[in-house]
Amino acid sequence: MTIPIPRSVVNRILTLARQAPEQEVCGLIGARDGALQVYPVANGAEQKGELFRMEPREQIDAMRRMREAGEELFAIYHSHPHAPAEPSVRDREEAAYPEALYLIISLGTKGVLKMRGFRLGNDTAVPVELALG
Repeated sequence: MTIPIPRSVVNRILTLARQAPEQEVCGLIGARDGALQVYPVANGAEQKGELFRMEPREQIDAMRRMREAGEELFAIYHSHPHAPAEPSVRDREEAAYPEALYLIISLGTKGVLKMRGFRLGNDTAVPVELALG
């Protein structure tokens, strides 16, 4: 099954990743009736260049705004500044929303940004085909 991601959403996430190329940027994507909305969330991790941990208050606020807009959690995204667009061991271990799509953006590809999708849960990572439109 291929999951379509609109060009506007792809561009927004890639722009956010480019704005902070030395740290993992992160956030949520809400969905309602096929429309997607990006909710950036600050990375609260101490080592922002190596891992992400969504700032709790901002994550709660983003989820509240999604709920108020009648949206469901569609995806969780984060970037890897110097690593491939593959889930790390920690990404797999800490995945808390198995129903959500996990999008990983790699900046470590010599000028080419790459985004891949996964279903994460129970310490597993199943690749998902994306149609980046």
